[in-house]
Amino acid sequence: MQIELIDTFLDLIESRSFNRTAERMRVTQSTVSARVVALEEAVGARLFIRSRAGTELSTEGLKFEPHARLIRQDWTQARRAVAEQGTAALTVRLGIQNDLAALHLGELTAQFRRALPQTAFYIEPDYSTQMCADLVSGLLDFAVMFTPKPHPDVFFTSVGELTYRLVSSHTDHLSGLDVERYVMANFSPAFEAAHRQLLPDLSAAPLSVGQSSAVGALLLALGGSGYVIEAQASALETSGTFYRVKDAPRIRQPVYAAMHIRNRLSKLNGQLLRVVRQQFISEDFSSSP
Repeated sequence: MQIELIDTFLDLIESRSFNRTAERMRVTQSTVSARVVALEEAVGARLFIRSRAGTELSTEGLKFEPHARLIRQDWTQARRAVAEQGTAALTVRLGIQNDLAALHLGELTAQFRRALPQTAFYIEPDYSTQMCADLVSGLLDFAVMFTPKPHPDVFFTSVGELTYRLVSSHTDHLSGLDVERYVMANFSPAFEAAHRQLLPDLSAAPLSVGQSSAVGALLLALGGSGYVIEAQASALETSGTFYRVKDAPRIRQPVYAAMHIRNRLSKLNGQLLRVVRQQFISEDFSSSP
């Protein structure tokens, strides 16, 4: 069986859209449709039901799903076993939180390649929920994320934290902030909860976004105030167009590495984990309060 058929089936479960799966897998919609037809012919049953509400698993599809996930996991393990014994390069699929990718993807990738020179990497920035699902399905081997989604098949471990600082185009004190010009950062449930507890009056801002780079872009275009990653806050302050809000609390965002439970003791994942932890130790988000 072609593993692309299984990958397409598992992605379609998450996206519920042939168009979205085509975009995510970087193929045409007709290719997605052809793969689904081929898989249905192979198993002898209709796996999906399409309607105006989206694409849903049929009864037979629901029965097939756990077997598809096992096939994907076994395929990943088989390729790793062959690559470790042979000369072919192993491709490791990594996920990284969007907010981390903006500032740290280049250095992390360089460190990964130095640690594993015979390994090929596919790296995709994404959000925590999708990365957790992709680890379960076998579409990812390793991920760095903000928000663990507990699952019996996924192992999570803390690797560090990010520090976010409040900057403003017009004031360096909380008393001068205007909620109407405030960009509410909604990077993760943990960040939102901390922000709501520390600065409840600002949590009702009319504008909210989910990435530090997007907050920075909006502030540069519109002015106003918002939380950004510490390094980004320093750059904005150095530019002379923004103030660091001195009496605003720092907000820290924990970061986790995740992998399938079956692979948590593998030598490869151990090397990846050491690289990620070392990167976080050396960065400014590990600084003291």
